Amino acid sequence: MEIITTSYDCMNCPFKSKLYLDLTADEMQMIDKNRKELIFKKGEVICGEGDDLENLIYLTKGLGKLHKKESFKTDQIFNIVVPYDFIGFLSIFSETNSKYSVTAIEDSVACAVPVAMKIIENMSKVTDDILETRFKLNKKHLRGRIAYIILFLAKEVYKDNVFIMPISRKEIAELINMTTENVIRILSEFRKDNIIDIDGKIIKVIDSIMLQKICEAG
Repeated sequence: MEIITTSYDCMNCPFKSKLYLDLTADEMQMIDKNRKELIFKKGEVICGEGDDLENLIYLTKGLGKLHKKESFKTDQIFNIVVPYDFIGFLSIFSETNSKYSVTAIEDSVACAVPVAMKIIENMSKVTDDILETRFKLNKKHLRGRIAYIILFLAKEVYKDNVFIMPISRKEIAELINMTTENVIRILSEFRKDNIIDIDGKIIKVIDSIMLQKICEAG
């Protein structure tokens, strides 16, 4: 991790979250005065399970995985953290230590900002959205889960039908509660059916309409 400084302040930040919209100029200045901007290399832990929750970490660039150690050998991945996401808010409502870890899966930049009650209130809806997404994902069959992940990365993260898969097949399996073998099998089926193309880590969505139908059918 490296601490850096930027030429812009929180009020004029191009990465400013919608969660800040209700804050006054004085509150924004207080956040700006106390924040730190951090650089994380791929594979570095952004927030570790058990870490003190003195600050919220706000991702401005890159990607991370939200995960928790299930046993000595396995992780459970709950979500992919994307730019404009806060890290740590799933624990901060009731705990003083993080119950989850977040690890960079791309080189990433984040701001560590002091906790403010108004921000926490605004984050309640964000938390609800994540839990609702997890609930819907768990109800889908295996093909629907894989389709959801591909569409999420293409539409929400990269906004492009061609992208480099940021996580391994094993991490996809941990994210959607499948075996690695099933992930590989279904990706191969999608490729055989000409729904996607795979070239190493490069994924190309060929038939987004069919992929959406598979996702919706679950």
